[in-house]
Amino acid sequence: MPRLHELFTARVRDLASDGSGIVPHPDGQVFFVPGVWPGEFAQFRVSGFRKRHGFAELVALEEAHPERMQPPCVHHGVGPGHCGGCPWQFMSYPAQLAAKEARVRQALVGLGLDSVMAPVLPSPLTLGYRNRAQLKSDGQSLGYVASNSRQLVDVQDCPILSRHNRETLATLRARLPETAWRPARKQDWTTLDIDEDLPVGEASINSRRPFQQGNSAQNQRMRDWLRQTVAALPGDWPVVELFAGSGNFTEVLSARGFEHILAVEGQGEAIDRLAARNLTGVSSLACNLFQAAGLAQTRQALTKPRLLVLDPPRDGFALMPQALAGWKSLAVVLYIACDVATFRRDVRHLLEAGFTTEAIQPLDLFPHTPHVELMASFQRPMKRPRSASSKDRSS
Repeated sequence: MPRLHELFTARVRDLASDGSGIVPHPDGQVFFVPGVWPGEFAQFRVSGFRKRHGFAELVALEEAHPERMQPPCVHHGVGPGHCGGCPWQFMSYPAQLAAKEARVRQALVGLGLDSVMAPVLPSPLTLGYRNRAQLKSDGQSLGYVASNSRQLVDVQDCPILSRHNRETLATLRARLPETAWRPARKQDWTTLDIDEDLPVGEASINSRRPFQQGNSAQNQRMRDWLRQTVAALPGDWPVVELFAGSGNFTEVLSARGFEHILAVEGQGEAIDRLAARNLTGVSSLACNLFQAAGLAQTRQALTKPRLLVLDPPRDGFALMPQALAGWKSLAVVLYIACDVATFRRDVRHLLEAGFTTEAIQPLDLFPHTPHVELMASFQRPMKRPRSASSKDRSS
């Protein structure tokens, strides 16, 4: 049985969902190790245990992967003092894409859907793409939190931020030390949300900005995918959009010319922003889609939708079975997902309800991270009405 702080050598077998390497100990126990890649052989030190698996840290890399590279950010690393925001910066971008595609394919093969999966769409930019971020400060430092810790890493620069946001980071850093950013009592830090909708040098203090996809170029690709997918659908189909946010995809549906779109969102500020846009054909509804009462309210507002569009958070849409049971009128479901595991769970419900999978398109929204976005279309075959002659034959 492995012991705490014990040294051992092993080969990395696979990657976990959080991007850590899966390393089997010579005794058979599985350890999770950040900063390594499948195929690498190294010396590790046991750092902890949890139930049947353990955690270890890289001590010495004996056989490196040929795609391993020097990270472009000086703050990249593992453990205290290092930013944990981009855990895969030590690998080439093609290797990252291959790992993401393999993970999605592995999740889909059990559902028999790997054959309809397209290759992952790479990000046009691997640096300078991030249009929003949440910084943290204790009044003395400003940056991000080290992975698996509560330690604040003082970040001098962040190369994944867009030029606008890098300028904001530099401007905010010039204010240090800043007494106004000292955390409140019993708080570790003050949060500073930045994005490209705020002027350079300004941040939202201890208040989250309305959600937006963090990669503008890839968000445009997602909007284009939705636009192309709905182009041939009838404009008189009633549409229900769940987790609509402030209208990123609602705008596409409205521009397509759908006459009746119900956009549903649980975050108050986001739904207010959506309503203020006065998009043609759109009515908005604020309710909690993680509670049965919220779904019931939505179904009451639109009883017979033909098209369902949803873009849930990582938890997915746990009420998918109830939604499908209540909306027998649905013919097409377009699912935009940010978590592979909950997507797989929800897709199983769609298949059980009789939907067929038309396409699954992975997309890399956040280079240098294990995150992968999914865009998928599902269709429920409509029963053909019996002809008059067939009715006569059956009578």
